[in-house]
Amino acid sequence: MRHARLATVRPVNEAVRRVQEALRANGAAGSVRTFAVPTPSAATAAAELGCPVGAIANSLIFALDGEPLLVLTSGAHRADLRRVAVHLGTSKNRIRRADPEFVLRSTGQQVGGVAPVGHPAPIKTLVDTALEQYDEVWAGAGDEHSVFPTTFAELLRITGGVAVEVG
Repeated sequence: MRHARLATVRPVNEAVRRVQEALRANGAAGSVRTFAVPTPSAATAAAELGCPVGAIANSLIFALDGEPLLVLTSGAHRADLRRVAVHLGTSKNRIRRADPEFVLRSTGQQVGGVAPVGHPAPIKTLVDTALEQYDEVWAGAGDEHSVFPTTFAELLRITGGVAVEVG
């Protein structure tokens, strides 16, 4: 992997600081890395990191009956809400893509940089089994400039998430 465009110095905002603290508190192996340019999508992050787009863990926030639901999905595909609903024992119609205000209120982070950890309160989390095929997975770290390396197993552990085929 090239990591050529990772910034060496950039002010850390509050959301990224909370992610760093959550990673340390949960004994995560990786540390936050910051890009010189924004990488708000899986494709842009993968291009900057020189990794497969599938190794990017997209943090998607949905509203399930007004409560946040975090679905960590491989950047190689979209979440299939029918599969998610079946796993949750609910109707697909009860799961809605959250708007930016709901995402910020639920996670303390802006769309485009949502991390799987560092939220004001725990969020029910599903982790895409497609991420298991990668030795190294990259996840957002609180803003559109920051990411951290992890593994599928570590994502399950640090989020308290459940492994589900979501694509």
